[in-house]
Amino acid sequence: MAPIPTPPRQPDDVPESYVGLDSESAERTARARGWTTVRSLPPGSIITMEFVVGRLNFEVDEGRVIRCWLG
Repeated sequence: MAPIPTPPRQPDDVPESYVGLDSESAERTARARGWTTVRSLPPGSIITMEFVVGRLNFEVDEGRVIRCWLG
């Protein structure tokens, strides 16, 4: 039987620290901190609920991050 894979670790980061930043700065910072996928979404977007290790989600309104969450 094959071993169960160990998912890679996510960056040690605080998602709330991105709230209030402009979206371009937030994305640059997130990538510099090790996030492999950064997704910017408009408010109220319909998205799937799958969790993706290494992904950081931004809800962006008028160019500013208003919410941030993992996966």
